[in-house]
Amino acid sequence: MKLITAIIRPDKLPDVKRSLFKVGVTGITLSRVAGHGGEREIVQQYRAESVVLEFHEKVRIEMACSEPFVEPCIQAILEGARTGDVGDGKIFVQPLEQVIRIRTGERDNAALTAVNADEVQRQTQQWDMAELRGEARS
Repeated sequence: MKLITAIIRPDKLPDVKRSLFKVGVTGITLSRVAGHGGEREIVQQYRAESVVLEFHEKVRIEMACSEPFVEPCIQAILEGARTGDVGDGKIFVQPLEQVIRIRTGERDNAALTAVNADEVQRQTQQWDMAELRGEARS
């Protein structure tokens, strides 16, 4: 089992979420964060003062995955988040010793499997087909 943490651009969240749902990953945790990496500082005017914005708004996505989902999850994040510009973000993969589902007491891989994973995957495929046909999402 692995804990995958991705730091991405906020505007890429819908694309990353859709890519993750396509590969069957449904359990994700999101946090709004700010950080500084390779991006340049931005100087803005605020009330006639120059303000240097060193930290950029990002979204932190965390998910616990069983081994078969690790590489598909990484590829889904890359597919959804990559723009090719500095500031696209990072993916961190760490070992995970134990997972326990509080509601049932299930442990490890049994605790990672979402009850509705198949349903979410089907819904995402339907959205993609509707998008290709030019229909709005319902």
